[in-house]
Amino acid sequence: MGDILLTWLVTTVSFLVISRIPIGVEVDGFGKAAIAAAVFGVLNALLRPILVFFGFPFILITFGLFLFILNAIIFAIAAAIVNGFSLRYGFWSALLGSIALSIINSILLSFI
Repeated sequence: MGDILLTWLVTTVSFLVISRIPIGVEVDGFGKAAIAAAVFGVLNALLRPILVFFGFPFILITFGLFLFILNAIIFAIAAAIVNGFSLRYGFWSALLGSIALSIINSILLSFI
């Protein structure tokens, strides 16, 4: 249980950091970032396996690069669900935001 809370907190901080980078991801504050991190985590747990299953041929053909697209789709759905978390440039913000989220989460979790 502690690992889940720690990952959620790190993802929340990552959302705040991403909102400061000029890639078009906007988060209103810590509370909205926490909600966005929770929604993103739930969507990743529930929706990602389904998308990977149906997108497996594309994942295979692109040698795994299609996983970036799937992650951007989940990122965009989370932005559509949470008020106060928006994407200024649509899909491109979702793609860059999901890549930045992966990198920042990796860096922060490596310190912990």
